[in-house]
Amino acid sequence: MSIKTLLHDAPRVVNIGLRGFAEELARQGVPVAQVDWRPPPPERARVHDLLARLSVQDAAIARANAEGLRRLFSGDPVLTDVQPAGAVIRGLGERVLLHAGPPITWKRMCGPMRGAIAGAIVFERWAPDLAAATALAASGGVQFHPNHHFDAVGPMTGITTRSMPVLVVENRAFGNRAYCMINEGLGKVMRFGANDAAVLERLAWLRDGFGPLLGAALRASGGLELAPLVARGLAMGDEMHQRNVACSALTLRALAPHFARVAGDGETLQRALAFIAGNEQFFLNIGMAMGKSLTDPMRGIEGCSLVTAMCRNGTDFGIRVSGTGDDWFTAPVEMPQGLYFPGFSERDANPDMGDSAIVETIGLGAFAMAAAPAVVGFVGAGRASDALVYTRAMGAITLARSTRWTLPALDAEGVPSGICVRRVTETAVQPAINTGIAHRKPGVGQVGAGVARAPLACFDQALAAFARTLGVRT
Repeated sequence: MSIKTLLHDAPRVVNIGLRGFAEELARQGVPVAQVDWRPPPPERARVHDLLARLSVQDAAIARANAEGLRRLFSGDPVLTDVQPAGAVIRGLGERVLLHAGPPITWKRMCGPMRGAIAGAIVFERWAPDLAAATALAASGGVQFHPNHHFDAVGPMTGITTRSMPVLVVENRAFGNRAYCMINEGLGKVMRFGANDAAVLERLAWLRDGFGPLLGAALRASGGLELAPLVARGLAMGDEMHQRNVACSALTLRALAPHFARVAGDGETLQRALAFIAGNEQFFLNIGMAMGKSLTDPMRGIEGCSLVTAMCRNGTDFGIRVSGTGDDWFTAPVEMPQGLYFPGFSERDANPDMGDSAIVETIGLGAFAMAAAPAVVGFVGAGRASDALVYTRAMGAITLARSTRWTLPALDAEGVPSGICVRRVTETAVQPAINTGIAHRKPGVGQVGAGVARAPLACFDQALAAFARTLGVRT
């Protein structure tokens, strides 16, 4: 920039650090971009030293990351079917139960996770009532495994058992499949730890009525292509985690003719269509299975520093990184910050939980908040304009922008994609996750919604392990 330009053109400012300077300039009409930054604290000196030593592998890491991004962006996810989990998830047998988050034992599980497990045991008829189910789980009579170990994901508690119907998403570019339970709807539901008779009755209808009908409609349609549907949803105000209004409606519109073709009678058809129409979060579980199908081909690329999974079980937060394979790196999960339903407060809340952070892992959810300013108030993030701030901040810890999923509010920039463990540890910017909030006691259900943060300790552990795979001393 020349001296003449500086003297005669209006100033354009980038403010680094204290937001007050930027706010004052903005009030005076000066164009200003705010960069949230602070010097790294002394306790992170060791991490920055490791990052410096790891830089000798920059070229190799860049090549590996390019391959990871190629796999992420070239995926072709299609919702193809609904089937009983035991019929499509290999190894999901009798008294095997899948849960959200990294591995955990019954002794360390939180209240809502235990409540959902007890309900699922009764649902599967492994025990006659909740008390007997709890005793069976505590005695070691049920095997617990993460959904992620079985090509699956689940929201909140994430409970998956063999008779539950699961959505089947096929990544046709790579031939892999991913699975997720059908979204139960709103109110007291198992994913938030509820387990009463009404919860089990709804699950039975999903298993015996709605699930088979949805599967038949999908087969009749030839499958629902998800990438273009998500692109439209972003343009219509969804971010695919807390807000799925548009994508749920688009799914209903696409499948309604096929429901009509396969439904046996008008009452069955009416109930199925009303269930989708009355559940604005219906698409969430579809988007989760889509996310899992897109990230699984990224696993196990030597030298790739991209995150392939983020999840939480209400006790621990866990991540996986491509270059370290299927190893988990965990830390205590943090409390979400948000808004609570009337009669509840943070004293009632459980720490964050669920596999739904897979949508942030692919650049949606909080990473795409700029598409959904309406969600900002609901999750307690502040002003509508802060939606753009969230997306911009997540751009600091990702390596690319999507070319197929763009944000109208940011002049059609792509969503920030490809979370890099090196960038997270270097900037100390914690990935943001839009989330629901469950009551800490079993059987109660959802009490609010908000934004959670992935703990840096997971990424610090992953960085050290990643460096060792490349022969860098830690």
